[in-house]
Amino acid sequence: MDKNTVIGLLLIFALFLGFSFYQTSQMKKQKAAQEAQMLEEIEKETAETAQALSLDNQSDTTGNTVENPAMTSLTPAQRFSNAQVSEDGDYMVETAKAYYHFSKKGGYLKQIELKDVYRYTAKDSAKQPLVIFDGGSNRMSIKLMLRDQTEVSTSDCYFVANTEELVVDGKHNKLSLRLYPNASADSTQCQVLDQKSYIEYLYTFSNDDYKFDYEINVVNMESYLYPNRHAFTMQWVAQPKCVEKNFDYEKNITSIYYMDNSDDVGNLDERKPDKKDFTAPLKWVSFKQQFFTTCLVSKEVPFSSGSLSVQLPEEKRDNILKDCTADLDFEIADLNKGHFGMYMYVGPNQYRLLKEYDTKLERQVPLGWGFFLLQWINRFIIIPVFNWLEAYGLSYGLIILILTIFIKVVVLPVSYKTYISSAKMRALKPEIEALNAKYPKDEDMMKKQQATMSLYRSAGVKPAGGCVPMLLQMPILIAMYRFFPSAYELRQQPFLWAEDLSTYDSIWDFGHNIPLLGDHLSLFTILMTIATIVYTWLNQKLMAPTQGNKDQQRMMNIMMYMMPVMFLFMFNNFASALTYYYLLFNLVTFLQMFIFRIAIDEDKLRAKMQENMKKPVKKSRWQLKMEELQKQQAQMLKQQQQSQKRK
Repeated sequence: MDKNTVIGLLLIFALFLGFSFYQTSQMKKQKAAQEAQMLEEIEKETAETAQALSLDNQSDTTGNTVENPAMTSLTPAQRFSNAQVSEDGDYMVETAKAYYHFSKKGGYLKQIELKDVYRYTAKDSAKQPLVIFDGGSNRMSIKLMLRDQTEVSTSDCYFVANTEELVVDGKHNKLSLRLYPNASADSTQCQVLDQKSYIEYLYTFSNDDYKFDYEINVVNMESYLYPNRHAFTMQWVAQPKCVEKNFDYEKNITSIYYMDNSDDVGNLDERKPDKKDFTAPLKWVSFKQQFFTTCLVSKEVPFSSGSLSVQLPEEKRDNILKDCTADLDFEIADLNKGHFGMYMYVGPNQYRLLKEYDTKLERQVPLGWGFFLLQWINRFIIIPVFNWLEAYGLSYGLIILILTIFIKVVVLPVSYKTYISSAKMRALKPEIEALNAKYPKDEDMMKKQQATMSLYRSAGVKPAGGCVPMLLQMPILIAMYRFFPSAYELRQQPFLWAEDLSTYDSIWDFGHNIPLLGDHLSLFTILMTIATIVYTWLNQKLMAPTQGNKDQQRMMNIMMYMMPVMFLFMFNNFASALTYYYLLFNLVTFLQMFIFRIAIDEDKLRAKMQENMKKPVKKSRWQLKMEELQKQQAQMLKQQQQSQKRK
């Protein structure tokens, strides 16, 4: 101990002696018990002050700050070292939902094993538990600035727990991990922890919930931390790993999601590296995979700012999907009794579960949030009906069948109008063929169109009547395209030959990758493609003759048959539940067309249309304007042809 330190301590001691003498003289008239109590408090205060001075910077008689040389010999991490926790290991928590591992070194959530949930395993293989962040792939750390402005990361420090293992029940549901400062003079002396000062991670669990509270408490740390700094940064680094069958698909939809202070939910790019900095507050951040998500949600006060980053691994190593980083800033105003509250959700990325927390966490489930009609169909029609059927304990293959029939019944009026419009067009086939013979040349195309439109008006046919109803069905088909691949309920649910409705149903593995197609063939996709080709063929037979030339008709036919083949490539890697639904959709449509064909007498329909053609037709203003426009176009075309002949 140097000269200045000794002088400083003597002066401080003299001041306290004088203060004690003054207090004693003022308390002579009081009872002896009160005097004794006061002296005890003074001695306690003297001891605490002396301890603080031995740990921190001291002041000499000139007012200059002086470092305690013993403490400066310690590394920042050693100033929070702990002899009670000498080895790496985990603190364990068990609930009805999962096993949680918290690292002794760092105090963060290190590993989660969900109960009764399994990672994908090949057919006839033993089930393997589903582990999220298997020990080394998740880390949380807070940077602490000490009094001498050096920094230490909590991930380098050991935490003391109130229990090594916690089995959550009605009475025991808290895991307290505390980081105490080291009050020993140097690293070689016996460690003495200042147990009145600490940083606490307090985790509070519910037995039957994937969510648990996570609080950061700072108690009596002003003597150890830099007093003018109340802003902290939590660095969260994770490497989500593949737990599903289709590695590429899971990788392509893994990303970081967030909600900002205006309650808008967004995400970083899922297909390429991306980074985003936030100067405004953030309410929550999540590392989201295909069917599972890990969310960190602020409670009373949001994160003040942050930076999010997603990077693609350089190569396929250890089944790592992405490298995810979130730096989240928060503030604790009082270093002696400060608090920052959060909660974590680690579990299924399931709409029904996430919606219960009322913080828009369900927006991580891709239901077509960018288009209000798609998400409206999924949220208020598809999901409620699906969950209602699920409550009866039916197999998911049967649920999809019933759901398909339900949707077809709902759109039955639209389908009926579409068929009636097509039937009317077929009934006019002789008249349309006569017009094609009357105007065979391309130069007469305008006259042919005018004559055809006049025929439709007189017969009471609306050419767009078959297209508009079909367009109205498209949002439902697209909504199902969003719903089935993201439905957690279908995960690892078998049906027929498909062992898992949430992924592709391969019947032939090639052993190598074929561009656009993949390394396998899915049977439901093949059946869907065949059904679509058959539907195209039947639809062509029922269609009225077109007005284009033969080359155009031939090209149109090729395009109509190319689309189903393209579907084979597009949907081969998709969830078998989706291709199964599209197959059922086509089969139910065949049945519907057969019923309509029996129920609708096209001869009577033609007779009625011929009667309509005999009646005078009152033209609307729009029809008159269209006819006028067509006449003008015909006149302009005629003038151009005459001008070309003169040249």
